Amino acid sequence: MREKVVHLKDKLQVVYSEKDWALLKGMRQEAMRLMKALSDDGIPSTVHGSVARGDVSPTSDIDIFIPIEVSSFKVEVALRRADIDYISRRVELATPQHSIKAHIEVDVDRTITFPLVKLKRREWEFYRFGGVIDLNDIEDDKRVAGVDKRLVLVEPFSEGHYESSIIGRESLVAKMLNISVDLVEERIRVLSRRDTLGRTGVYLRRKLSPEENFEEVLKKISERDPIVRRRIRNG
Repeated sequence: MREKVVHLKDKLQVVYSEKDWALLKGMRQEAMRLMKALSDDGIPSTVHGSVARGDVSPTSDIDIFIPIEVSSFKVEVALRRADIDYISRRVELATPQHSIKAHIEVDVDRTITFPLVKLKRREWEFYRFGGVIDLNDIEDDKRVAGVDKRLVLVEPFSEGHYESSIIGRESLVAKMLNISVDLVEERIRVLSRRDTLGRTGVYLRRKLSPEENFEEVLKKISERDPIVRRRIRNG
């Protein structure tokens, strides 16, 4: 079940137990395994969300993101060399305004995502909004601030993290995370609306068969979908 937006009146301190630290360590080790497989083939990657912030739970996903355009063949070769298999692959376009992305689902809670067209700056800010770190950061055991799906700002400290509401503090949060105020306001609107209306579907989600590759499938989709053609043309 998706977490609901909350409005915290006071700043809360959350101290991690030994179990919490062990869970975080395990998830980060798995994230590092995937990221190193990509790095060994010259592909940079990041991990975002709770694994970057530190506030993981048993239901947390490990979301790896490649922030550059890269051949899907190169990504899949890197995974095969590291003996990393996957359970599914898909092309996805969240809305006509977003970039088209490839998703490789390693497991139900581990996904590698990369753009099939040039990534918009606003979408990179989306990852920064939730908290994002690269391989060097994760090797250095770094945790960063970010906002969770409850619209709560998570700020790490040595024994755990602090939690505070971002509503009414949009400018401060934008400055802290080095993103635009517009992005913060947009995420507040989207997640608040989702609480009221429920999650809406994505514009395009196309699962690949084992013999297909991302670029060929995207080309076929673009031949019949003018919106996809426009996204490819405009980046």
